[in-house]
Amino acid sequence: MKHLCKLLDWSGEDILDVLDLADQLKYEKKHGIPHERLKGKTLAMIFQKASTRTRVSFETGIYQLGGLGLVMNGGETQLGRGEPIQDTARVLSRYVDGIMIRTFRQQDVEDLAKYGSVPVINALTDDYHPCQVLADLMTIREHKGALKGLKLCYIGDGNNMANSLIVGGLKVGMKVAVATPAGYKPKAEVLKFAAGYGESFCLTEDRFEAAKDADVVITDVWASMGQEGEAARRKADFAGWQVNKELLSKAKPGAMVQHCLPAHRGEEICGEVLEAHAGEIFDEAENRLHAQKAVLVRLMEQK
Repeated sequence: MKHLCKLLDWSGEDILDVLDLADQLKYEKKHGIPHERLKGKTLAMIFQKASTRTRVSFETGIYQLGGLGLVMNGGETQLGRGEPIQDTARVLSRYVDGIMIRTFRQQDVEDLAKYGSVPVINALTDDYHPCQVLADLMTIREHKGALKGLKLCYIGDGNNMANSLIVGGLKVGMKVAVATPAGYKPKAEVLKFAAGYGESFCLTEDRFEAAKDADVVITDVWASMGQEGEAARRKADFAGWQVNKELLSKAKPGAMVQHCLPAHRGEEICGEVLEAHAGEIFDEAENRLHAQKAVLVRLMEQK
């Protein structure tokens, strides 16, 4: 593992290795055991999209590991004034030990990895959200005891979350069912990957079929950052596509609910369901910290 650009680049063993380390780091944090495994290391954190969980979890995480996080907001750097990303990659690689970026274009992440000489971490693009899905898988395993053989159901837009959940879930041995309205399918390269898993993957426009016998049901907002101009159309297209008690009645008894947050109560998830599953959902949010610390250690410890 040199980078985390997308989970398509990692094996199932890579993912499970990071989850095991995340569990260990979480245990050490809860029990006051120091783990400054990145002492003296510096992480550049580039934000071209707004953030709450990503910024706080990465900045706190690198600090707890003994390192330093440098926040670089897009409009405040030379990137915002037209510097080519390959030049930024070369310059930052001479100053820091790792680069994290939260941006729009997946190609920007790939270019940072291509032209830089330090590990690059995708903290979200329009196409993929691998850090969130590592936290999701960590949380599911905490609550269910294992991942292999569980059914993961995703309801909503075929967005970066859907793309990364499909890849991550299948690679660790889960069955994955995705329901999206017509015209909102996941990326073609993800569907091509998933086709290799046969009956372990299902894509449908029937949300109740997708939720049938699910161990975990996951959803996300209907309009992501950068899609605000489409919000009204998407709200109409997604009418009825809500994770609610009726939908959960199709899942297994005791099924988990996950949401990457922020959640729009009354749209993609009803308030009653969110509050009933708040423990799981906010465990998921917390686990961004632990999963990302594990990624930082695996990528940066030997650099």
